[in-house]
Order: sequence, then C-alpha cells, then structure tokens
Amino acid sequence: MIVQKDFLNRLKDFGLNSYESKLWVALLSRGVSTAGELSDISNVPRSRTYDVLESLEKKGFIIVKVGKPIKYLAVPPSEVIERVKKKVHEEAEVRNTMLTQLKDSDTLDQLNTLHVEGVKLVDPTDKSGAFRGQDKSYEHLSTMIKNAKKSITIMTSKNGADAKLESLGGHLRRAAKSGVEVKVSVPSSTSKETVDAWSTFSKVKKHTGNMARFCVVDNKEIMLFLTDDEKVHKSYDCAVWVEAPHFVDYFGGMFDREWKTK
Repeated sequence: MIVQKDFLNRLKDFGLNSYESKLWVALLSRGVSTAGELSDISNVPRSRTYDVLESLEKKGFIIVKVGKPIKYLAVPPSEVIERVKKKVHEEAEVRNTMLTQLKDSDTLDQLNTLHVEGVKLVDPTDKSGAFRGQDKSYEHLSTMIKNAKKSITIMTSKNGADAKLESLGGHLRRAAKSGVEVKVSVPSSTSKETVDAWSTFSKVKKHTGNMARFCVVDNKEIMLFLTDDEKVHKSYDCAVWVEAPHFVDYFGGMFDREWKTK
C-alpha cells in the first residue's frame, strides 16, 4: 500500500504516531483485516503490530472482532474525530482543574519564593532575551503588560497596530483600567477604525517620521522589534527584550520627542 508521507504526517493531528497512522490507514483501506495482513500492507514490523493495534483499540480507532483468527474492524473517520475531540476536551478539563488547584497551592508559593530569591542573584546584564516569531514575542510582551504598574508606551507599524490590538488588546485594556497610562504612536497610514479602537483605552497619536517598533513598560524594560513586519512573515519576526535603564531611557526619550512634536 503506497500512501504519501505528507498524508501520514497530517494524521499526527489525530494523536497518532507513525506506526499507528500506517496501520489505521491500512485497516481503513481494507475495512476488516488480521494483524498479519495489516503488517504486510503497511510495512509495520509484525513484532510491533499487535501492541500498536492494541493502542489503536484503546484510543477508539479500531474494534477487535470476536473469533479466531482475531480480526480488526475500522471505526469510521468521522466517528474517530468526535472521539478525539471528546478526549481532548476531557484531558483539557483535567489539566485546567490541576492548574487551578496548583495556583492556590503551597507549591506555587514555594516556586515564587525560589524565583524571587533567584532574581536577586541575576546580574543586570543578564536580564535580556531574544525571540523569533511574532507569537513568541507577543507572549513575552503580554507578560510585560500584565506586570505594568505605571506606564506602557508603544511605537508600532500599521500592521503591528492591528496585530497588537487583536493579540494584546485585552491585556492592555485591563492595564488601562487598573490605572496604567497607555500611549501608542502609530503611522499616519493607520486606518481610522484601528485608531478609534486604540483610543477606547489609550492615548493615540500618529507619527510621520522614521518607523520604529518597540514597547517600553514602566520605563525599565523594553521589547524592541528588529525586522520590518511588512517584509517578513510573522514567523520570522524577531525581537529582543532588555531590562537596562540607559537603553530603555534612550527609546523612551525618542518616544517622548516624537509624541511632543504632534
């Protein structure tokens, strides 16, 4: 049986490994079959076939028929999807319950204590990091925003204004509601709709000068984007995070000068 590799790789979305994918596809093509037959047409070693089929049965992908020789019956893919969805929801609910309990436990207090004590030992020059990909950058940026106490200043591109509004808007709104001053500088080409959306929780001004992309929080840490988000895919967007007063002051001063000229 010849099956394209890309097709088998997509079956990982069902939670199957390579052998499981090959045997399930083989069984789907036959409807019902023995372990030996499935091994032959799927190229899965016979020594592994029985334990892999047992795994598929436990996951609800196949049914073991009664009788000798033992045969296996394929469960319809549409039914499998429903079973996988149910399992994912159940596992997510269990993990959510565990994490909720952990949040209020002594374990978290101990972990926080270790972190606080550890931070005291960190050299100031070590408080930096690099991020590749917009998702990773925004993930850390959301942490910065959630920890903000006084101010958040953002200078961004047209694309960035929309992307940050979508991904970080909730965190920024909560920060503003708690009393944090939020200022945003966007390009003059930014749409009125986007500017109006930002204006609901922050002070917004348009800039016409050289475009820079950064976010300064509490005048102590900065996320600086290094790439042009109009020329690279978001998965290649790069940024650096630095907690260094002199470095942050420079960009904070640049933002203030741009802000006052409008």
